Amino acid sequence: MLYKQSLMAGAGFILASEFLLASMGAVIKTLAQEMPNETLVFFRNFFGLIVLIPFLFGRGRAWLKSEVLHLHLVRAIAGLSAMYCFFYAVEHIKLADAMLLKFTVPVFLPLVAFFWLSERFHRHAVVALILGFAGVVLILKPGGDMNWVLLVALAGSFFAAVAKTAVRRLSRTEPAFRVVFYFALIGVCISAVPLIWAWQSPSTVQWALLLTLGPLGTLGQLCMTRGYSAAPASEVGLFTFSAVLFGAGYGWLFWGELWDWLSLVGAFLVGTAGATMLRGGSDKVRAATQDEQLAVPLLEEQAAARKTP
Repeated sequence: MLYKQSLMAGAGFILASEFLLASMGAVIKTLAQEMPNETLVFFRNFFGLIVLIPFLFGRGRAWLKSEVLHLHLVRAIAGLSAMYCFFYAVEHIKLADAMLLKFTVPVFLPLVAFFWLSERFHRHAVVALILGFAGVVLILKPGGDMNWVLLVALAGSFFAAVAKTAVRRLSRTEPAFRVVFYFALIGVCISAVPLIWAWQSPSTVQWALLLTLGPLGTLGQLCMTRGYSAAPASEVGLFTFSAVLFGAGYGWLFWGELWDWLSLVGAFLVGTAGATMLRGGSDKVRAATQDEQLAVPLLEEQAAARKTP
């Protein structure tokens, strides 16, 4: 094990991760008020690819050879769709709501896994589905003051569930680095196409904010990886819900965003659904909820290489 099995250390890394990712969400919300969504998605993928390029040196072309390119494409398209939906939602709804609805991904996972991988439902999954969708209904407020943009965020959760299920399928034959690299590469290529009609030259301030997306996202994923390496997901996974608190704090501080009581009850139900999945789910279900853990084998490989004379 690379990291000591410590609940306190794991919780600390998870909290740091969620703070960094919520900060990235705040930067996206700030930029989205002046820049097209297509531009933001491209730069998020572009800077992610830049971070991975140094890992290519010394690996050779064999590392890029894959017999399941179609699955890499499915994962990339689903992941990009989720990213477009999330960025759009961050722009148009409360930041805390956007962060909260990301936690419906574990609720969708059993459904996607059932239809794609023929995995059977467990009792806890049925309970989580009921609680999760009840919470979503309260947040969406159908028939009342409903914000239809929330449906876009919910669609993003579904696409994210498809992407994470694809990661599980890919992990049967593909090494971690190849999965991460192909997502970044395909993501840059696809997200570059909309720039033909949506490009907008960033100002100096916008460039400075765009440059923070890479470090915030990368450091956030690294902290998350270390958190899940330090302690079991069933113990530290609940700390991921701190993202909602961080998002609510940013929303209140910069945009004066406040929740109503229906949204608070809905948030509680969604949080309970996610906790049910983490506490009662199998190791496979918990692992699929965070595909950033693919970085763990890569880190282990690097550590072994440094120890080899």
